[in-house]
Amino acid sequence: MPPAPHLATDLRTVVTRLVKKLRTHSPSREQLSLTERSVVRLLDQHPHLLPSELAAREKVTTQAMSQILRHLAARGYLTRQPSPTDRRKVLVALAPAGRALLRAARQERDEWLHQTLQQTCSAAELACLQQALPILSKLVDAD
Repeated sequence: MPPAPHLATDLRTVVTRLVKKLRTHSPSREQLSLTERSVVRLLDQHPHLLPSELAAREKVTTQAMSQILRHLAARGYLTRQPSPTDRRKVLVALAPAGRALLRAARQERDEWLHQTLQQTCSAAELACLQQALPILSKLVDAD
């Protein structure tokens, strides 16, 4: 059976709205821009990156990335250290305060989502969501 004609649109709309809703329950939303938050997450996934690598991944200019990194460094969320292979280059890494920010943001979003699921969904709906997770994961993992 082929998917309903509007399934892709409806799924995209709902997922986008859920992501926006989750962002509103994050302690960093008032302190950091969306790109700054994305840089913090990237540094969590990749222990050391060059500013040029961050700029390329975020699709911003190196000048814009310099401003972003200055702001994050001023808040204590990242560190900079010379590259061991090329002293002219500087590697950027997540500082303990950046990791704490990520942990707090994830915990707040998880708590909000857990409470909201419990308050708004029946046991059957929760089971349906549980069954949908592998399907959604396949979509995320697809190229």
